[in-house]
Amino acid sequence: MRTAEGAAPGPDPDENRRQVLYWRLLARLFDPEEQASLESASLAVVEDVGLPAALLDPGASVDSVVQRHPELAAEFDGLMTPAPDEDGTRDRAAEVRRAALASKVLLNVFASGSGAVTAEQLARWQSDAGWLERALGCRPGELRGGQGGGVQRAGGGGGVSPTGTGAGGPTPDLSRLIPGIGPELGAIEAGLVKRMRLREVLADPALASRLTPSMSLIEQLLRDKDNLSGVALANAKALIRRYVDEVGQVLRSQVEKATVGEIDRSVPPKRVFRNLDLDRTIWKNLTNWSPEEERLYVDRLYYRHTSRKTTPQRLIVVVDQSGSMVDSMVNCTILASIFAGLPKVDVHLIAYDTQALDLTPWSHDPFETLLRTKLGGGTDGTVAMALARPKIAEPRNTVVVWISDFYEWRTHELFESMAAIHRSGAKFIPVGSVTSGGRGSVNPWFREKFKDLGTPVISGHIKKLVHELKTFLT
Repeated sequence: MRTAEGAAPGPDPDENRRQVLYWRLLARLFDPEEQASLESASLAVVEDVGLPAALLDPGASVDSVVQRHPELAAEFDGLMTPAPDEDGTRDRAAEVRRAALASKVLLNVFASGSGAVTAEQLARWQSDAGWLERALGCRPGELRGGQGGGVQRAGGGGGVSPTGTGAGGPTPDLSRLIPGIGPELGAIEAGLVKRMRLREVLADPALASRLTPSMSLIEQLLRDKDNLSGVALANAKALIRRYVDEVGQVLRSQVEKATVGEIDRSVPPKRVFRNLDLDRTIWKNLTNWSPEEERLYVDRLYYRHTSRKTTPQRLIVVVDQSGSMVDSMVNCTILASIFAGLPKVDVHLIAYDTQALDLTPWSHDPFETLLRTKLGGGTDGTVAMALARPKIAEPRNTVVVWISDFYEWRTHELFESMAAIHRSGAKFIPVGSVTSGGRGSVNPWFREKFKDLGTPVISGHIKKLVHELKTFLT
């Protein structure tokens, strides 16, 4: 395209500004040394769009920038999932501003450095990761499988160039990459935890108080708990309990929504004032209205039915506690404790690797259950089956939930035992993963066998398991 004078149009200054910011981001991610020309050009861009120079300071957390400039907090929410302009036009100046903010949060999260990590540095990274999750339209902790609730989002993978959809494209919309970003954030966090002198941090109450519970931290605490004592062990337990309580609140609300039974009208309603059905009482007694006295005479009161049908059911949860299933182990112990608190639900909990452990006596308390687990080791589901099968007294009133990636040693023997449970009339639910982030892999041999059996593997978000158990509990 040419102008009226026939000359080619000049380069778009806003496009150039965006490219400067993104090339600086890439340079910083792959080389911690400053590139003077990119730094000075980026500073000019940031100041030109009215943003603080602190956005370019790698040592400044997003929290510190927002504290000094609180008006920026709202701009980070949904930053990387912008809504399209109603008129179809592009606000190029706004895209430059978004590019500067996105560069800040991406650099803080993905340039995690090397060497030893302090409790303060971990807390800062967790906070910055929370801002990235907010920028992607999620709650802090959600993509990493934390207490945010773990809303699973649809979308595929793929890459994004530093200039978006192309040389002239808009600010990258990373919403389609959310499923892949979650595991990556979890891996970075796990690496930071491993680089931290955790035992020394736990031994200092002031340092331990700076730690924010997360799945990566809880996994490390569970692996190392036998090597802790005194103040360090007490602080580790406090962090585990705090995480259990936070995740428990989310799961409990999901279970309560899914397990409301039908009204049992065979049980007479309890005749107390709170159950009085005032509208029905008035309607049924309208024939007793006295126009002369303008008074309604009530000869019968009507009450609401509140009793719900509940059939005694047995729930047997078998969880693979090998290292690859730590997320599922934590979530399922919490879930089992919630079900154990429901009326007429008899919960049994078994954990296994190459040995099986019956955790039923502690199934009501996920904190105590987790302290008795031992993560890691191999996997032999036949030892867990030896504990689970004798617990199936009435198959029609029993559901067996088996959570594992099913990479087993004695595959055929274990599958035949599972098929026998299914044929007995018990409900058998194989679950490939019960994570907050909805990720995990399943042995393809088992996946096909379960599909042929008519009991396909549930994989993904824990809400899927809650939904599957809904018909069992009501």
